[in-house]
Order: sequence, then C-alpha cells, then structure tokens
Amino acid sequence: MSTIPHQPPTDQDLDLVLPRTLVERAYLGLRHDVVCGKLAPGERLRVEHLKDQYEVGAGTLREALSLLVSDALVTSEGQRGFRVAPISMADLEDVTNTRVMLETEALRQSIRHGDAQWQETLVQCYERLTKTEVDLAESGSDRWERRNKAFHEALIAGFNSSWSKYFLAILYRHGERYRNINWRLTAAHISGRDVHQEHEAIFRAAIDRQEARAALALEAHIRLTHDVVRLQASQAAVK
Repeated sequence: MSTIPHQPPTDQDLDLVLPRTLVERAYLGLRHDVVCGKLAPGERLRVEHLKDQYEVGAGTLREALSLLVSDALVTSEGQRGFRVAPISMADLEDVTNTRVMLETEALRQSIRHGDAQWQETLVQCYERLTKTEVDLAESGSDRWERRNKAFHEALIAGFNSSWSKYFLAILYRHGERYRNINWRLTAAHISGRDVHQEHEAIFRAAIDRQEARAALALEAHIRLTHDVVRLQASQAAVK
C-alpha cells in the first residue's frame, strides 16, 4: 500500500487548529510567514537566528524547515542551510496550470460522487465565505484566506483521492503566496473583478450538479488571479 507524503495540518474555519507538537507549531508559524511574505523570497533562513523567534530548539526548527522543503516553500542548500523559495512569473504560470488541471477534474468527480453531506458542507462553507466577502474590511485577512481555502476544499471533498487533495493543498499555498505580493488581490472587488460573484458562479453550478459549467467557472476564477498578479508585476516593473 502506498503512503501519502507528509500532509500539513489543515486550517479549520474561524479558529486555527492548535498545534499538537513543537515541530508543528514551528512549521505553521514559518509557513504563515513565508506565504504572507514576512520571510521574503530568497531570504536565507538562519537557524540560530530563527529558533528564538519561533521559541523552539535548533533541531526542532530544522525539522520544521525540512517539512517546508517538501512543500516547495523552502529550499535546502545542503550544508549551507535553508532559503525561502524564490518566486517568478514562470513559476506562477506553472502553479496555475497545474492547479487548473487537478482542481477542475477533482471538482467534476466531486460533483458526480458527492453525497448529501458533501452538499451540506459545501453550503455551509460558501455561506461563511460570503459573510466575510460582504465585509470589505475582512478582505485580504487571515479569516478570509481560511474561509476561501475551506470553500475550495469543500468543492472537491466528494472526490475520494487523497493524493489530489494533498497536491492541491500545496498548490493553493503557493497561489496564496503570490496573491500576497499585494494583499488587495484578495479583496472582494479589485480592478473591476468581483471575487464573490466568481465564487457564487462556481457554487451554484456545483450545487446544481452542472459539472462542465462548474469546472469552467473554477478555471476562469483561478486564471483571473494569475492574470491580476501578472498585471501587477508588469506595472511595478514599468515604475
């Protein structure tokens, strides 16, 4: 029987899961700081400096950093230690294309096989996300990110593939990292874009079991985020 690689602990809505071990606590703290940009792309991660910041020993911190290497958020330089993984538009395009390929198929399968419990959970996650998106002050917040992630997870929860969910969880974090280049990318309205309307289109199609329409709406939603990030990067380069 194959064994699924290490899977990062999932975030639950409203409150984060309390870490069960020091390694998990350090891992979650480091992951958050990489994804939100507090630890910059390419930055050297010096264990002796960071162990006090994350309140763990050097061995525990190295173990947490190794978990982040498996998530491709940190790179290992052998005897020279660790660095935050770099970012690039080519990488973002790869992340986007791979996520579209995996997530749209997972959604199709989820719609085909999802039961009443899947549908009920999806409705609950969508309603919680909607409450956050109508409050512009919450846009770009950690709560929005948790609820957005929970909604995307609920969409594919009816698909019985742990491998797909494992890879998509990693890809989601990388997409979140690129969105955090500019926190306004997670706002409910930006550059004429209505993210809530996009979520609603995906949700309605999924609930109505219209898998082709849901997959197309999901792909458009994911690619729009890529396009906005690329536009922001182009504008910044011009300046």
